[in-house]
Amino acid sequence: MPFSLDELASARDVVRRWVPPTPQYQWPLLGEVVGAEVWVKHENHTPTGAFKVRGGLVYVDRLRAHRPHVTGIVSATRGNHGQSLAFAGRAAGLDVTIVAPIGNSPDKNAAMRALGAEVIEHGHDFQAAREYALELADERTLEAVPAYHPDLVLGVATYAAELFEAVERLDTVYVPIGMGSGISGLIRVRDLLGLRTEIVGVVAERAPAYSRSFTTRAVCSSDTADTFVDGVACRVPDTDAVRLINAGAARIVEVSEDETAEAIRVVFATTHNAAEPAGAIALAGLLAERELVHGRRVAVIQTGGNIDTVMFCDVLAGLTPKV
Repeated sequence: MPFSLDELASARDVVRRWVPPTPQYQWPLLGEVVGAEVWVKHENHTPTGAFKVRGGLVYVDRLRAHRPHVTGIVSATRGNHGQSLAFAGRAAGLDVTIVAPIGNSPDKNAAMRALGAEVIEHGHDFQAAREYALELADERTLEAVPAYHPDLVLGVATYAAELFEAVERLDTVYVPIGMGSGISGLIRVRDLLGLRTEIVGVVAERAPAYSRSFTTRAVCSSDTADTFVDGVACRVPDTDAVRLINAGAARIVEVSEDETAEAIRVVFATTHNAAEPAGAIALAGLLAERELVHGRRVAVIQTGGNIDTVMFCDVLAGLTPKV
């Protein structure tokens, strides 16, 4: 699983063909709210509106190099992972099939279809969609792309390299945990660079699989993941991700649905950026710990901006979406 600095440099070359470095800004008004120097890594500024595109590009690049016989791929998603594979697959001439849970974000489904993917809605949540995607892989002779894979981690780690190069002496970085690729990339890049920055994962309290796995130091699944924060709605953690996170994260913070909705409002009010729920949950974690980081230099990863219009309007009106 661990990658080298040379592999990271090669991955950055692959990503840069399609995705320029995203900005990281220090927002003074956000800093006033938190009581710290706050930097935001704006992964909502990629061509798909989310960090996942980096992983898709590296995964598909390595697939074409090492498995050229593969003509099609299939995967499950709540949206951003699927968009990343659709984006990368279209560029490489691959057929892309994506399974999303029934009732998935219509805006994200539309975006995946616009990128050329076949989108199939199946199952009541991500895990059910994931299992059906594996069935389709056998039926259609497609390569099944998991939600967590070394090539995906390597790809998304390129944003961590950009952040750590641009902002020196970061005390703490807050990052959402869905299946774990983003936080895994941050931990690995931090370690490769010999930095002392704390990495703090943030999950929804209604999808606590990774926080339970951190607390117990063992893989723990949850029966449900009924949260409007669709990008972190994981029931069954990845074993490799748990091992890496448990070894390298400082802690994992659980936040409520109301806290995440408030973070979306704070992001918009202080930066005028739209954040999808998973894109704001890192800030929700920071806000929950503002006393702990008072006066320090911290960063949050805004992993995406792909929030449905109706949901965004409801949240800005002061509501918390229901599942």
